[in-house]
Amino acid sequence: MKIGVIDYGAGNLRSVCNAIHALGYESRVLGCGEDIQDDFTHLVLPGVGSFGDCLGEMARRDLLAPLQAWIHADRPYFGICLGYQILFEASEESPGVAGLGIFKGHVRRFDPTVGKIPHMGWNSAEVTDPQDPAWAGMAMPPYFYFVHSFFPVPLDESIIAARTSYGAPFASMVRAPNLFAAQFHPEKSQDAGLSLIKNFLTSTGKPA
Repeated sequence: MKIGVIDYGAGNLRSVCNAIHALGYESRVLGCGEDIQDDFTHLVLPGVGSFGDCLGEMARRDLLAPLQAWIHADRPYFGICLGYQILFEASEESPGVAGLGIFKGHVRRFDPTVGKIPHMGWNSAEVTDPQDPAWAGMAMPPYFYFVHSFFPVPLDESIIAARTSYGAPFASMVRAPNLFAAQFHPEKSQDAGLSLIKNFLTSTGKPA
């Protein structure tokens, strides 16, 4: 297993690498497109900051095309926070900036009436399929740590793996055969987060 953690100049790289190490695996930080080699087995993109800045810096580092090719080839990818949001077509946070368009849908800002923004702290994930290998070994519902003001709204609800309520339910995680993408931060979510990362590493990379 060879795990790459994508660095676009921001993100919880150390926390994610430490979580992977705690599970008994090693990772390598990838800072430009040419670093994404065929011998990698899994990619993780932990994101913080703004939608537009993230995509702009990834373009500058020639990371966008290799990442799109990786995901379109159904190779294992875990997008965290912004690494989840950029999979969609666009975001209210950065009008005019195109996302990767892996999934149809847009990223929306929480309505101010929901309460304090950003949504910050522990919250539950109401899973849509408890038999999904993503949730192996976890109590139901699992709780994860969130810090965000925006959230994706997938047009295809069949990809939604979990919903979380903050004012109203939103898609807090989506799944494809070799893809995990979550709005919460598993690297900050103690045992549940480590279990999710482990399940990503051990259940993906197999034929769909």
